[in-house]
Amino acid sequence: MTHASPHAAHDHGAHAVHQDGQGHDDDSQAEILDLDAEVLAEHIASITAWLPVNASPRHIVDLGCGTGTGTFTLLQRFPTAEVTAVDTSAGHLRRLLEKAEAEGLADRVRTVRADLDAHWPDLGTPDLVWASASMHHMADPDRTLRHVHETLAPGGLFAVVELAGFPRFLPPHAPANRPGLEDRCHAALDRHHAEHVSHRGADWGSKLTDAGFTVEDERTITVNMGPPHTDAIGRYALTSLRLIRGGAARTLTAEDAAALDQLLDTDSPHSILRRDDVTVRTERTVWAARRR
Repeated sequence: MTHASPHAAHDHGAHAVHQDGQGHDDDSQAEILDLDAEVLAEHIASITAWLPVNASPRHIVDLGCGTGTGTFTLLQRFPTAEVTAVDTSAGHLRRLLEKAEAEGLADRVRTVRADLDAHWPDLGTPDLVWASASMHHMADPDRTLRHVHETLAPGGLFAVVELAGFPRFLPPHAPANRPGLEDRCHAALDRHHAEHVSHRGADWGSKLTDAGFTVEDERTITVNMGPPHTDAIGRYALTSLRLIRGGAARTLTAEDAAALDQLLDTDSPHSILRRDDVTVRTERTVWAARRR
């Protein structure tokens, strides 16, 4: 499977299915996943609350669990369920288990380290499979969808959540010395992803149908938070823009790169942490698909 380089920006949650760089990159990705969970907790919970389950699932699989955003939201939503959390990153799985221990949930969580492009592990027969921001990173997502279909219990539900790229944080006129900077950074990152993440933006409804699922519903969650913003939102914006800087660095103009670096300099008066106009704007779309 082709991924962006280990030092390039990933979509939030793109932590799931393939062996990327570890160490520093793993830590950076874990940080943004934890911030994503904290800042968008209410919206993620609203997605799990919306899922059209026929009965409370007993066994859930979280494909591309990362540090556990979906895992813990699902455990809260379905208090009698157990979750099998699957990820390629040993660091993410270790972090997830530490959280489970701290919250007294370790007896309801099992972790499986697997590269889903290389082999499909034994995941039992779950009633619900959850895949958030992981499907578009598969080398062959159609094959993965077929694996999920075969794995699910008859009547089971598959929830696919995809993101509209990185959130946006700045108003269009910002920063004053380079208005529209964030739009240009996102455009550069989109070009990068078009080369390295070819399934981003795929028609998941059609793919699910082709894999044998019945798509029962589709919903888009629109997020627009702040100002004023919390400390967590400031750190979320800072960490996200750092990742964007890594992914878009080679295609930004020198002027845009310099302006972005000012935003990222926490000692600068122009730091994004010092702005009072930061918002979180993004979209997430979820497809609920049934195995008949």
